[in-house]
Amino acid sequence: MQDVAATFEARGFAVSPQVLSNAQCVELEARVGSVDLQGAGTRELLSFDWARQFACQLRDLSALTTLLGNSRTPIQCTYFAKLSSRNWLVALHQDLSIPVAARAADAPCKAWSEKEGTWFCQPPAEFLTQLVAVRVHLDDSTEANGPLRVVPGSHRLGRIASHEVAAHRRRLGEVACVAPRRSFVAMRPLLLHASSKSTSGAPRRVLHYVFGPPELPWGLRWKHAF
Repeated sequence: MQDVAATFEARGFAVSPQVLSNAQCVELEARVGSVDLQGAGTRELLSFDWARQFACQLRDLSALTTLLGNSRTPIQCTYFAKLSSRNWLVALHQDLSIPVAARAADAPCKAWSEKEGTWFCQPPAEFLTQLVAVRVHLDDSTEANGPLRVVPGSHRLGRIASHEVAAHRRRLGEVACVAPRRSFVAMRPLLLHASSKSTSGAPRRVLHYVFGPPELPWGLRWKHAF
């Protein structure tokens, strides 16, 4: 497991194939089927009991425990559904925002915004290095249905200016995170990542959990923490 953790820290992502049971996946499919989507997805799944319960199951998986370290607090869950009727792309970017319970004027954070009734802000990059995102695949992720694409090692560069993204991609390369149903992809949110439009009719549904340390500095509190 030490080798897995070392590779994760060096590359910024790890793929763990088919770690969920089929029964778990079927239950999650039924749960997300009742979610009313607006656009590509929703960020507020931790308001549901089932999503919180699954977060606790997820963080205790042996394949994930070493990667999470002390960042075992579920702070967000987003549902993305890329379907033939809802096809979309995302350019290379870093995930820089965190959900908090309330705005704090003295916190050293930028880009405050309110989305779906939740406050988001961008904390210093040093804090973002503690976070781990875990993408749970409810469908096969293939080259044809718009998989996650990442730039290995880019999470070690801190906040990357938009005009520098293309140069880092050319220097470090890009990898498509293809993975079968019931798998997860763990990644550092500072990792440059993107997603193309699907060129097939196959769905690509993902639960995107984010885990962080139990407490926030600067007088801030997580919106969801348990």
